Amino acid sequence: MKTIQKSSKLAHVLYDIRGPIMDRAKQMEDEGQKIIKLNIGNLAPFGFDAPEEVQQDMIRNLPNSAGYSDSKGIFAARKAVMHYTQQQGIKAVTLDDIYLGNGASDLIAIATNALLDNGDELLVPMPDYPLWTAVTSLSGGSPVHYLCDESQGWIPDIDDIRSKITPRTKGIVVINPNNPTGVLYPDSVLQQIVELAREFNLVIFADEVYDKVLYDGAKHTALASLSTDVLTLTFNSLSKSYRACGYRAGWMIISGDKSCATDYIEGINMLANMRLCANVPGQWAIQTALGGYQSINDLVCEGGRLRRQRDIAYEMLTAIPGVSCVKPQAALYMFPRLDPEVYPIQDDRVFFLQMLEATRVMLVQGTGFNWPRPDHFRMVFLPHETDLREAINRIATFLESYRNKHARSVA
Repeated sequence: MKTIQKSSKLAHVLYDIRGPIMDRAKQMEDEGQKIIKLNIGNLAPFGFDAPEEVQQDMIRNLPNSAGYSDSKGIFAARKAVMHYTQQQGIKAVTLDDIYLGNGASDLIAIATNALLDNGDELLVPMPDYPLWTAVTSLSGGSPVHYLCDESQGWIPDIDDIRSKITPRTKGIVVINPNNPTGVLYPDSVLQQIVELAREFNLVIFADEVYDKVLYDGAKHTALASLSTDVLTLTFNSLSKSYRACGYRAGWMIISGDKSCATDYIEGINMLANMRLCANVPGQWAIQTALGGYQSINDLVCEGGRLRRQRDIAYEMLTAIPGVSCVKPQAALYMFPRLDPEVYPIQDDRVFFLQMLEATRVMLVQGTGFNWPRPDHFRMVFLPHETDLREAINRIATFLESYRNKHARSVA
């Protein structure tokens, strides 16, 4: 029989957060082995529960959730998002500018598909959250990766961004707070990005899913609040700040000068209509979440579980010879560096597959985030303290063995 092959559109699509290493971990679990999963920001398995009032509101509204909603989402949820934009200082957002989705991912795909033609370019950070690179490719566009500079605390390199703008560049993606590095960008850098977008007529895609997961008193500035003229699409969701990944409840806000984007917005509306609507039970959670007690603050404050586990992970990892890391100011991740002089890794996917098999700890290699060299990895710090310490101790033991094995060749 003729072989049935996948679409050529997938040739340059990569999503190693759920890739071959995860497939091997599933095989190991089927064999009865217990895996410590530090690969994905899925909070529920680690005992981070969605707020009870959010759960109850969804339950109460299930009888009202069997039918389709408006393609943009239910009124109460969009109204709550509109009020949230006002708190953030984003100007002139109406209900018609707000779209609800099956998480932010759903809306990211709609926004890129509506904008990009074959050969168009979208500036994407390096490292990135790989969905952005994947959906750009699937939309027919070309992802062009701009450098986030580790030596400067993973801050975007504005000169590098400018050097990569061409006549085909349609927009720029800004992930802030950043996944995978956990860095929060200063206002001065955000303002420079806005100025570049204004100069070259670029659409800004602001991925701000972690805007409430902030440590050490850090303050987040919504990128869309820094201009009223630059077309900006802002993405957020309940997944992380409200520990509700599985509810698939997210939103997109269009702000700035919309008069020049009538055709683009018509395309977004068309794709939203084709999807019919987002998951309705999840939509009912949005108003209660945004308007209720912000329990995320208890988790990220001094003594809070997330902050405590961040500190443990940072201290233990950076104590390992040849491992360095920019300390996360936000989000659920860190992106440590393995010194190539100490760890001469040729293929980081193979390296972390070997680590999984030796330690039963699952991580994601740095190239899975479109980082060009095999010298980084992303780790979540979500497990309870005992499991987190155990996982990092296993990582340290594996790295010690690797150092000893390669010490002669490095020397």
